Amino acid sequence: MRTPSNIGVFFLIFIEYIILKKNMAILSEKINGKLIEVSINSSNLKSSTYNTEDKSLLVEFNNGSIYEYNDVPWEIFTKFRMAESQGKYFNTNISKTYKYQKVK
Repeated sequence: MRTPSNIGVFFLIFIEYIILKKNMAILSEKINGKLIEVSINSSNLKSSTYNTEDKSLLVEFNNGSIYEYNDVPWEIFTKFRMAESQGKYFNTNISKTYKYQKVK
C-alpha cells in the first residue's frame, strides 16, 4: 500500500477527529514532515510518534522508557489512534506483535 502524502495524512486525521470524537485520550496530534506525533492521556502511555515513510512507531511510556516498534502498518497506527483505549489497543495489537527495541 502506498504511504499517504502529508496533506492526505492531515486530512485523514482531521476527518477522523471530527467524526470519531470518542478518542478523548488523544490530547494532541501534530504532523512534522513525515512524522505524526501524538500526545496520549493513558495510565501507561505518554506519547507516540509514527514515521509514515519507514513505518516505525516510537512509544514513550509514563515511566520514561521509550521503545521503537518496526514495520507497523499505517492501518494499525490509525486504529491505535482511534481506539477507545490506546493502552488496551497497544497491548493487544502492537506490543507483542511487532519487533521492537528499547531506545531509552
